[in-house]
Amino acid sequence: MQLVRLLAEGGRYRPLVACLNAEGVLRAEVERLGLGEIPEYRLTSFYDRNFAAQLRRLARFLREREVSIVHAHDFYTNVFGMAGAALARVASRVASKRETEGVRTTAQKFVERCAFRLARRVVVNADAVGRMLKREGVPAAKIVTVYNGLDAARVRRPRDFERDAALAALGLPAGPPRRFVTIVANLRHAVKDHPTFLRAAARVRAEVPEAAFVVAGEGEIEWSLREYAARLGVGPEVFFVGRCARVAELLAVSDVCVLSSKAEGFSNAILEYMAAGRAVVATDVGGAREAIIEGETGYLVAAGDDAGMAARVVALLRDPERARAMGERGRARVEERFSCAAQLARTEELYDRLLARDAAAARGVGRVRSEGA
Repeated sequence: MQLVRLLAEGGRYRPLVACLNAEGVLRAEVERLGLGEIPEYRLTSFYDRNFAAQLRRLARFLREREVSIVHAHDFYTNVFGMAGAALARVASRVASKRETEGVRTTAQKFVERCAFRLARRVVVNADAVGRMLKREGVPAAKIVTVYNGLDAARVRRPRDFERDAALAALGLPAGPPRRFVTIVANLRHAVKDHPTFLRAAARVRAEVPEAAFVVAGEGEIEWSLREYAARLGVGPEVFFVGRCARVAELLAVSDVCVLSSKAEGFSNAILEYMAAGRAVVATDVGGAREAIIEGETGYLVAAGDDAGMAARVVALLRDPERARAMGERGRARVEERFSCAAQLARTEELYDRLLARDAAAARGVGRVRSEGA
């Protein structure tokens, strides 16, 4: 959604939005941009008559609107979008890959590789993801890294920020004073490895009695995590706040921010932590090392290493000045390297190259036909 907005505001490209399910929290944001119709292509399978019918609908839409570039953004739209674009003979086809391991089945990976064969380029959000695709046989020439841009205003501390009011709005206790350690990650995928975060929380709590822990995100594993926290003895000091619409306030009341994933592409949460000026402790997976400079903007620990994670969190809680300095360096790094402007410029550069190549190919075909006549 952010990329769509950036393209629309940039004015060089006119984006259209299509989706597989028109219901969702981002629909209102699309509608506010005034891009027109939002066609929906509901799928039940990749292997039934409905899939073929929806592909024909998409191809017809692309031809009628004279679409020049189709850019898909996740597994399902990669498969559907690249097939539909090929059927419509849209030459500039861009797929995306935003995770490393732990999300897709073997069968899904095979299907996605087929989609990548149809794509002219595959955008990855970290070099680590690109290296994985190369190992899986995707040609290096197809892979383009475009880092996620972050709208820093989304996580900037509000001008009228007042800690007790923010805690009340978030459903967090105001007293006695607590040092909040926060994780922002969905509660749908085991790959986020919240159990490691909770084991680290138990270790931190033993060293820093005023520490408390915030889990922001929604999903079906929430209740099993609540039970696990209770078994570890930290249940009363772990606060599950659900899907958080007040990310800026949440990060402003947090002392340290954590990500415990077993695998990632390039974590938006890490960028949000850094942009908010928070010190970060994250597992060294995916593109985390491309965002965090070890010992300068945060700390990296091995996946599953709750003891190492706890030691780093304790050190930061005991040295607030070090945590503050790390957060400030992290904020500067995001502004320099991971801005929305950089994301837009890199994407437009990719589109420009693709269209220039298509135009050159068309001129070549024209010359061949003329000479043949």
